Amino acid sequence: MSWVGRSVPRREDVRFLRGEATYLDDIELPGLLEGAFVRSPFAHAQLGAVDASAARRLPGVVAVLTGSDLDAEALPVGGVEGGVVAAAGHPVLARKKVRYAGEAVALVVAESRAVAEDAAELVNVDYEPLEPVLDPRTAASAPLLHDDVAENALLRWSRVHGNVDGAFAAATAVVGQSFHIPRLVAAPIETRGAIARRDPAGDVLTVWCSAQDPHRPLAQLGHSLRRDRDRLRVVVPDVGGAFGSKGAVGAEVAAVAAAAVELGVPIRWTEDRTENFLSSYQGRGLDADVELALASDGRILGLRAVLYADLGGYLYPTTAVAPHTTAMLLSGTYRIPAVSVEIFGAATTKVPTGPYRGAGRPEAALLIERMVDLAALELELDPIEVRRRNFVPPDAFPYETPLGWTYDSGSFERCLDAVLELGEIDRLREERDRARAEGRVVGIGVGMYVERAGGLWESAEVRLEPDGRVVVRTGSSPHGQGHETTFAQIVADELGVDPAAVELVWGDTREVPPGVGTFASRSVAMGGSALVTAARRLTASGGREASARFESGLVFASGAYLAVVEIDPGTGRLRVCSVAAVDDSGRIVNPLLAEGQVLGATVQGLGQCLVEEAIHDEEGQLRTSSLADYSLLTAAELPAIESRFVETPSPLNPLGSKGIGEGGAIATPAAVANAVADALAPFGVRHVDPPFTEAKLWRLLQGGAA
Repeated sequence: MSWVGRSVPRREDVRFLRGEATYLDDIELPGLLEGAFVRSPFAHAQLGAVDASAARRLPGVVAVLTGSDLDAEALPVGGVEGGVVAAAGHPVLARKKVRYAGEAVALVVAESRAVAEDAAELVNVDYEPLEPVLDPRTAASAPLLHDDVAENALLRWSRVHGNVDGAFAAATAVVGQSFHIPRLVAAPIETRGAIARRDPAGDVLTVWCSAQDPHRPLAQLGHSLRRDRDRLRVVVPDVGGAFGSKGAVGAEVAAVAAAAVELGVPIRWTEDRTENFLSSYQGRGLDADVELALASDGRILGLRAVLYADLGGYLYPTTAVAPHTTAMLLSGTYRIPAVSVEIFGAATTKVPTGPYRGAGRPEAALLIERMVDLAALELELDPIEVRRRNFVPPDAFPYETPLGWTYDSGSFERCLDAVLELGEIDRLREERDRARAEGRVVGIGVGMYVERAGGLWESAEVRLEPDGRVVVRTGSSPHGQGHETTFAQIVADELGVDPAAVELVWGDTREVPPGVGTFASRSVAMGGSALVTAARRLTASGGREASARFESGLVFASGAYLAVVEIDPGTGRLRVCSVAAVDDSGRIVNPLLAEGQVLGATVQGLGQCLVEEAIHDEEGQLRTSSLADYSLLTAAELPAIESRFVETPSPLNPLGSKGIGEGGAIATPAAVANAVADALAPFGVRHVDPPFTEAKLWRLLQGGAA
């Protein structure tokens, strides 16, 4: 009996529903102290004296530590291929200057969380406020945030392919548009946190943290604390969500770890919700100017784009990843012979950005898909037909894009056909036209996408125990995806056992093999393929234990989404009526869990469309710093969502799998944005940026500027 391809219910849910999960706050250690951070109220300021005398006198306070008290370097900076990245890693605690409101200035350690928070209020810090830097488009001419970072450029990257100037000179029409994609807050149910304890006997520092994997925090903390791997252990327990926001270890985690070494006591810090809004890195944050050169029949001859990425005050190890991914995927599902893309990654006085579900892919899909619709509008062509005329054809795979990535497999027109059938496009168009005749504001939009997934390497170990159990150790860590179920199905198929006999071990750098981690929809393609390889080695050897390290090139999922919207002309309120979703993720291990990933990602994409936006005022203060100000969708706002899968297996891994975890978050904003533009077209509106709020849409309906 084959287990791969079957809709097996998530077996880990029983443990969670019974309250048997172990999250960070469930861990108790003897003598455990609590930490709280003193945070800057200013977005940009020189740091003066820090007076902690009143805080230290408070009963129960053990220590108040500043940056000069801790033996720790800034977190490492991650680069991107072909890019120039500034040496502006996030400090463990601020020194000399603060560069965003909420940046940690001091750490209070006390006998209880309440005492630590009370003492933090008593720390007096001298600040000399400086001018904030808020707009990535004008950051190059703003006051420098880092003395050695010219023009506030934290990242510069560019790539040119083909004769771009020639393409635009030969074009029948050129269409251009400026975009603003706002920052978003990941807002996982469980906020960040850490516990650190140093064992003086072996000088081993153990850090428990809520993270997406243990090995990246191990490397990042090792760099910051200057500790070898044999003197550092990272343990990741059950994690209550991340959506990318726990992929890089937080500066606060490094501060807690350094303090535990300095004081010789175990310390815990658990982020509260306001801290999560202020200091956990945010997602998206991109402005762009994009142009397409077009032939009269709708063929795209060339693309030019300048991306202005709002990177915040510092670089985390993964900050540069999202804008680079946007740039690399800007040609989308289309064959474009000439392309020029440039990134200016700006330092601003805001919390740094980092990967958030999709991590650059939603931005790329929104930009190119809006441009295709604008091209169709300019040439008075059907936007669906324009897509068909420009798709990379199925016989072109593997296809090297003009920006340098190679799509392993796909059938973009098949995905489009499937979503038009699933959404019943002819019926929808008839209903839209009837609704408009009645005075209603209705629109239909399509959004294609390509998702980069996999890449790098992953490892696994499989062991047969005497009692019949199959113990699997993996470098991938779950935080809601359902690894315990899907990985058990994969191993069960290879070894001919029941999935119930398979036990998964993850999250402890002393217990599991080295790994890269869980992000970018890579778990099944990379972690699952490592399991297949290890299991096959076990079978071939006839032994009781085998391990494997699986390496691959990138794999590329794709798909097509179709959205229908209606806008209330009296209030501007947008209602997304329906979403049809078709995803090509290669071979699907568990259709039930895969559909859950699609639905969850689609809901997050809808949140970006309807309500979510991190707003900073003219002083750099975050005005959406709580769930009272930053809205998240509830079930009441959700439309009907229908999903379907198309399978073009990847030739690059033994499972034939690609990515599934982010497609909905990537394509939904593009489809809804095109639907909104379609609805507003009779009112002369050409384009509108998300989120599509009531006030914004009402002004456009009244004749306001688009």
